[in-house]
Amino acid sequence: MNERENCLRTIRFQGPEWIPCSVYLTPAIWKRYGEKLEEVVLRHPSIFGEYRKGRRDFEEMHPAYRSGEYFTDTWGCVWYNLVDGIRGQVKIHPLRDWDKLRTFRPPDPFLLDEVGPRKPWDVVQREVLEMRRKGKMTWGHSSRYFERLHFLRGFKNLMIDLMTSPPQLEVLKRMVLDHNVTLIRKWLEIGVDGIRMGDDLGTQKREMMSPAVFRRHLLPGYTEMCQVAREGGCETYMHSDGHILGLLDPLIEAGFTVINPQLSANGIDQLAARLKGRICIDADVDRQRVLPRGKPRDVKNHISEIVKKLGSKEGGLMIIAGVYPDVPLENIEALCEAMEEHVYI
Repeated sequence: MNERENCLRTIRFQGPEWIPCSVYLTPAIWKRYGEKLEEVVLRHPSIFGEYRKGRRDFEEMHPAYRSGEYFTDTWGCVWYNLVDGIRGQVKIHPLRDWDKLRTFRPPDPFLLDEVGPRKPWDVVQREVLEMRRKGKMTWGHSSRYFERLHFLRGFKNLMIDLMTSPPQLEVLKRMVLDHNVTLIRKWLEIGVDGIRMGDDLGTQKREMMSPAVFRRHLLPGYTEMCQVAREGGCETYMHSDGHILGLLDPLIEAGFTVINPQLSANGIDQLAARLKGRICIDADVDRQRVLPRGKPRDVKNHISEIVKKLGSKEGGLMIIAGVYPDVPLENIEALCEAMEEHVYI
């Protein structure tokens, strides 16, 4: 069984042979450790795949990730970054005033992604075909929905909009949805296995809105995007940071087949009670406490707990870890070792 077949079996609860595990190394962690991190990557090809020593410039940063700089994305939102390698915060919101909506135009989804020109689609298609030939799972990426709304309007303004329902809000939602659906349809033409979406919907302790407000204003949009993807034969993946326990049921109703929630903000036991057996969980390894402040044994125990409480022989569990610059190098090593040790249930 290759990686693609195993991943699809995991998502569909069809008895995978192993738990798909992945580690995302941020540009910031590469800058901190450089060649030392490269040695870790080379020791764990089962986690990181093919990697050639010296292929990466540890200091190179896209303008969207450079500290102390302002960066204007392709929607006209102006970001400011505090730390090299980590996206910052939107400071200037182009639709803060509704009177600018009439002349506002979104970026062309065929030519531009969020931070600049897209790779030519013919090149993308060749890459997808090559990945498929190698037995890899292939993913397309939709753009943000909720986050794009508050990037454009400003967070406070959008929260007021969600409560007062001005007519301009419906126009804005439709604009962002049309952009995203167009992009999803393009990925379907390319022939990917799944569509990834992502919006942070929670704070540390609670959802950013009530389930009722979510159902009224955001659920229809997520449902539409999922429906287009699912009708095209794709799995649908939702990443969302923060406490989102109250939004899990509507996200499942929307048609997502994978949910990537933060374990630290929601709790493993709570996620197990609400999600296990209902939908595939891509468990987000605790990057607030365990990875940055735990010992290597704590990291290994954490992975073991994830597998024990969320895994099953039928499938439904993947594990992903985002590694940021506050994580000790020995914890990255322990993370990889634990994933390799517990990959089989």
